[in-house]
Amino acid sequence: MDDEPPALDILKNYIQSVSSFELAGTCINAVDALNVLRSTHVDLMFLDIQMPQLLGTDLLRTLNNPPKVIFTTAYREFAIEGFELNAVDYLLKPISFERFLKAVNKVMDIKLPQQMQQETHDAYLYFRSDRKMHKVAMDDIIFIESLKDYIKVVTKSKTIITKQSISSIEERLPKSSFIRIHRSFIVSLSKVQSYSPELIAIGNEELPVSRMYRHEVEKVFK
Repeated sequence: MDDEPPALDILKNYIQSVSSFELAGTCINAVDALNVLRSTHVDLMFLDIQMPQLLGTDLLRTLNNPPKVIFTTAYREFAIEGFELNAVDYLLKPISFERFLKAVNKVMDIKLPQQMQQETHDAYLYFRSDRKMHKVAMDDIIFIESLKDYIKVVTKSKTIITKQSISSIEERLPKSSFIRIHRSFIVSLSKVQSYSPELIAIGNEELPVSRMYRHEVEKVFK
């Protein structure tokens, strides 16, 4: 929900580029938003704070069972109030696609009640490469390699190179399924074919285990 047509159009385009999202509606004021929320199931709402009739933060306070919310605003001073209302994220205008995607991935990392019984392999991430967003199931990832400011994500069917640090992607991967074995490598535990203190065979590769991570690796494979 946003009262600025250009900002609303940008968000609409961003949302429609994510294949797992279905746009329930767009609104320019709180009354329209309430009508949509009453008539349609909404999992996530992008909510502007400076709105006519009612502030976005005040609208959220009126909802008994609100959806997940990502606030959008041109005013940084509302950030604290937004997070006090348990917002997933807080986007400052103008919103870049990369920043939008980071917020979206935070939502993907949050398990909704109906998802609590799902296995980890049902989870997925998005990576930007070749001017496209690539949806990758975590269960399809074989290993990830650091290439300075980029990472190479090797999956069962393809390889994706995207601008991101290996440490940032490590934070978003479940520790029960992935392990860092080297400054430059994270591997999927389920895809490991053999292990030695120096090397891990995975896929068609043999990847080095560095001394820094050897102890953690040995604990997992003992």
